Amino acid sequence: MRQHDVIVIGGGLAGMRAAQQAQAMGADVAMISKIFPTRSHSAAAQGGINAAVGVGDSWEDHAYDTVKGSDYLGDQDAIEVLCEEGPADIIALERMGVIFNRNGEGQIDMRAFGGATNVRTCYVADQTGQVILHVMWEQLLKSGLTVYSERFVTELLQEDGRISGCVALEIPTGRIEIFQTRAIVLATGGIGQVYYPTTNGLAVTGDGLALAYRAGASLMDMEMIQHHPTTLKANGVLITEGARGEGAYLLNSVGERFMENYAPNMKELASRDVVSRAETMEVRAGRAVDGDCVLLDLRHLGRDLVMTKLTQIFELARDYAGTNVLEEPLPIRPGHHYIMGGIKTDVDGRTWDPSGQGRWKGAEGLFAAGETANVSVHGGNRLGGNSLLDTVVFGRRSGAGAVEYARSVGWASVNENAAINGLESRIKDIFSRPSDGLRAATLRRQMGTAMNDGIAVFRNEEGMQKTLATIRAIKERLPEVSVHNKGRLFNTDLLSVLELDYMLDVAESVGMGAVTRKESRGAHAREDFPDRNDEDWLKHIVVARSEDGQAEVGFLPVTMTKWEPIARTY
Repeated sequence: MRQHDVIVIGGGLAGMRAAQQAQAMGADVAMISKIFPTRSHSAAAQGGINAAVGVGDSWEDHAYDTVKGSDYLGDQDAIEVLCEEGPADIIALERMGVIFNRNGEGQIDMRAFGGATNVRTCYVADQTGQVILHVMWEQLLKSGLTVYSERFVTELLQEDGRISGCVALEIPTGRIEIFQTRAIVLATGGIGQVYYPTTNGLAVTGDGLALAYRAGASLMDMEMIQHHPTTLKANGVLITEGARGEGAYLLNSVGERFMENYAPNMKELASRDVVSRAETMEVRAGRAVDGDCVLLDLRHLGRDLVMTKLTQIFELARDYAGTNVLEEPLPIRPGHHYIMGGIKTDVDGRTWDPSGQGRWKGAEGLFAAGETANVSVHGGNRLGGNSLLDTVVFGRRSGAGAVEYARSVGWASVNENAAINGLESRIKDIFSRPSDGLRAATLRRQMGTAMNDGIAVFRNEEGMQKTLATIRAIKERLPEVSVHNKGRLFNTDLLSVLELDYMLDVAESVGMGAVTRKESRGAHAREDFPDRNDEDWLKHIVVARSEDGQAEVGFLPVTMTKWEPIARTY
């Protein structure tokens, strides 16, 4: 059995930043990652990272834009932390070695992003996430951090009501490992593969949310699913908002720059939910390209700009859509991208209520950060560029919080044999099923398609209930799922079955949140309840596991500091 003061589960930016901070505080820290850390989905973030570091900008302006972007569902105290501490974290990243693009005066250059009243998105061409991830990984290598790569965590262990460790399957060997710890930081990313198609990588399966949920933590605002306005039809690959930030236009099939009709002031740089809905309405009005797409036009930007600031977009469009964006517009459509919801935490990453009042269900000793978590800085809609800042600011804070907690408690006991036998029993049960039985891939596609059909850019009661019924029917079929490969070495067939189990918990919580919220707010656009209803629904929806293992719904108030809700227009 391995033992560490703090264990970080997840090797993306939030996990790396948490591990980095915890180690800097002198703790014995280890990071467990399902894939090699530099393959984490943080590398797919293209456009940039927000912070009020420009002349004439302020963190208060950034905070207001974020509150408005959230459609007033974001907790304003947490948003203030994000925006006030963000500039110092940008400087810290630069000192680690992140080479941000520079302007003519040698200062960090910034580009415009949706929903922002100031230009504040710092960037590294169109590969910002990848560069930050690799620089931070270099720092962790230099520090000598203990990393357990290619381990799939299957269970969080608890003793006397608090976290005591976790169980992991070493993917290359099939060996089961037990880890004992005083505190865990979950940073496993989003839920991407719960949807089909999605911009997210294959490893993004919502494991961390399901692990926390089964350990007693609350999931909050799970209905708030972001569809990015610009993805490729062929495979769901993301086309960065940075393209529109640099001046690209959205056109319909008759060549009209249609965003002028939906957001006359911000146009293509309205918030993502507004742009995605506008595109969908153009398609419904019969002004679509290729059946369900609109066009992203970069031609007027010129070769020099595209080939210096948007090189990856040029290559993606060429390779996957057969389009030369220098000469013709690119067909795009909204696609699943991000979840604003996640594991309910406070600003220090704690998943339990530190006040002792039990305002939400939690798991003592368990922390979370990044897309896995919901500290409530994104509310109903995340602004582009705020996700990377979220990982860095709250990754750092959760790492610090985990160390402080770990120092305040002793070691809780772990029954190593029972933990090993529990996972062995699950694996043996799966292996005992006929090899020619139901495949996990079949159910995963059914789940993803149902989610994309019923809980997408627009929703209604009938569609959401149908999706929820489909998810529950799939859950009932889990005992039928079999694998062809019954060996232990690098068995991705087995991994897919285990992931599906967790994904279905997550999908159900998204569906329950969606059918509960009887209004339209942010990314939750209901055709049967088209208006925002602050009187009845300015509140968070939480989903937690009851004592009998069923999902149950509750509510939490939204924290207000200085910005009262007003009509949200762009």
